[in-house]
Amino acid sequence: MTSPAIAAPVPANGRKPSGLGAMLTAGRVPLSIAVLCLLPWLLPSQALAVNVLVYGVLAVGYNLLFGYTGLLSFGHAAFFGAGAYITGIAIGRFGVPWFMAVALGVLGGSVLALIIGALSTRTRGIYFSMVTLALAQLVYYLALQASSWTGGENGLRGFTVDRINLFGVSINFLDPVNKYYVLMVFAALALWLVSRILKSPFGAAIEAIRENERRARTCGYDVERTKLLSFALSGLICALAGAMSALHLAFVPLDVLNYQTSGMIVMMTLLGGARSFFGPFVGALAFLLMEDVFSLWTSHWQLIVGSIFVLFVLFLPKGLWGTLLERIAR
Repeated sequence: MTSPAIAAPVPANGRKPSGLGAMLTAGRVPLSIAVLCLLPWLLPSQALAVNVLVYGVLAVGYNLLFGYTGLLSFGHAAFFGAGAYITGIAIGRFGVPWFMAVALGVLGGSVLALIIGALSTRTRGIYFSMVTLALAQLVYYLALQASSWTGGENGLRGFTVDRINLFGVSINFLDPVNKYYVLMVFAALALWLVSRILKSPFGAAIEAIRENERRARTCGYDVERTKLLSFALSGLICALAGAMSALHLAFVPLDVLNYQTSGMIVMMTLLGGARSFFGPFVGALAFLLMEDVFSLWTSHWQLIVGSIFVLFVLFLPKGLWGTLLERIAR
């Protein structure tokens, strides 16, 4: 039985957004898409723009679980990698058309998320985080051992998509600009899906669980089932990002399943701002720009990025985009 008191999502402070904040919330999907459409012309290279798009979608999927449901997972690299590997194997080994391969990658990542979610959502707090990390590392070692399918340490190769036919139009997918706008369609679908989830009663349920799990349970929500569904939807979007990455690179490295990738997803989400709709893209852009700049200076660029991340956690806990929205609201 659903409580009418929390039938519609509201901010944590109990006040609905007004003025500019309400306008940004109402038009968050078209505004986000409009900004992303301009991205290739604002960044130093189109290749960087494609990476921001891919990792932004990945962080959007993770933010649904971490930012809006309040569950800290260290295993989302498994879904990202599953989407990439299944897409690549479907194209390279079985000759499946690219759009069907993407669908299979998303489906496979979603099934994996359901399995891992069913096991991990039985626990809470740090135990939940550790279980997701352990299960994701199990997926990593399975991919390492299945070298005849995944390529093992050498990664998965041999599935280049050079042309894409859409409605009778042949598009050169090797052109970075064309590639960006084709992948932009998937990013727009992911943003629309997350927006619909957040506007729905289910969106109110996951935010209620984040704020006070015991109260949500008292109000009649099935907390375990809601967590599992949130986990599966988060994994679905992360698997879509993995399929996008496979199409982009025509290569799936084994490191895509490593725990370091899961840590990078957490950093991107926090840098942009958890609980903010467009924040994951801002976080992905900030992280990738720092990586590009500092890696030119030193091979130990991770130390610099890590130090900056610590400063953000201490002094800007709401991230770049979240802090900007807070100041606009004031």
